[in-house]
Amino acid sequence: MCFSPATQERPLRLPKTVSQSTRQGPVDFDDPVIPGLPDDVGKYCLALIPRCHLPVLGAVSKRWRAYVQSREFLTIRKEAGKLEEWLYVLTGDADGKGSHWEVLSSSSSRLGEGKMLLPPMPGPVKAGFGVVVLGGNLLVMAGHHSSDDGAKSVSSEVYQYDSRLNRWTALARMNVARFDFACAELNGAVYAVGGYGAGGESLSSAEVYEPAAGRWRLIESLRRPRWGAFACGFAGKLYVMGGRSSFTIGNSRSVDVYDSEKGAWGQIKQGCVMVTAHAALGGQLFCMEWKNQRRLSVFTAADSSWASVPVPVTGGAAAVGFRFGVLDRKLLLFSVEDAGYQTLVYDPAAAPGDEWRTSPLKPSGICLCTVTIKA
Repeated sequence: MCFSPATQERPLRLPKTVSQSTRQGPVDFDDPVIPGLPDDVGKYCLALIPRCHLPVLGAVSKRWRAYVQSREFLTIRKEAGKLEEWLYVLTGDADGKGSHWEVLSSSSSRLGEGKMLLPPMPGPVKAGFGVVVLGGNLLVMAGHHSSDDGAKSVSSEVYQYDSRLNRWTALARMNVARFDFACAELNGAVYAVGGYGAGGESLSSAEVYEPAAGRWRLIESLRRPRWGAFACGFAGKLYVMGGRSSFTIGNSRSVDVYDSEKGAWGQIKQGCVMVTAHAALGGQLFCMEWKNQRRLSVFTAADSSWASVPVPVTGGAAAVGFRFGVLDRKLLLFSVEDAGYQTLVYDPAAAPGDEWRTSPLKPSGICLCTVTIKA
């Protein structure tokens, strides 16, 4: 999918940002998190702080900032029942000339007094980039942009938004500059597959980002090039579907499946084509195809089966157009039409006949894509 980054709209102002305090000395991990308290007690106390105040904790000291950014912090918050789930929406402006990231939660239609905006994404304005959630952070990867003379430049840059500290940082570049590629998180790693390369060529190459090593590593390539596809991860396997493999063959219905333990690709013949929206939820993949936007195609990874769910859309329009989000173990359908549609909510765990509801939760503009982060 093709996305554009944030405009220069002003983000929600927080107390002193972490990036302003990074010149302190080295972190001494032998010091207690809170002087006078056993370290496990101090860590537990900090983990109870509401998520909206975490940037303030990170600005207190490098010791606190390192702890807030750690996996241990998320583990303790989860054990204490304090993880908060927020939906991040890349929202297109009404005039179509820009976009910005804003944050929605299930507790209210918007956080705080008015919408909460992320700081603008770093780097030049791009399209065709990938977005993935990894360990409570949002990764924005690669894509392309046009230079002043109109030439297209394809990027290998990767930026990470820390949802706990409200700041962007640069990560290691990808091995291959690419755009319109498939990407997903699987077992704590990020995979990028296919797309277009710097010369406009279609790609079969694939690579994985391993956060412990802080680098990208090339893995076995696809059997054939694939671009405009999407990916999702279930139970140790990466599923890549949609998009095209050839200009002459047309849209691909096959599914490329990467087994992360074996380090090899396999294939399933029956998939979705021309997918306009997709989201993974509870071991299932929900897709909407361009040819039929009044039904959900539901893929269950456990048995590689497909099912169909009708969408209760009213009115005479054959194509409504939706983008998907996931919140509170439910699927949200945000309309991309200016027809006054409410946000639809599908609960796969609800009793038959009671799966669909509506919600006041909606972005301020056109929904381009969403990610869900728990922290």
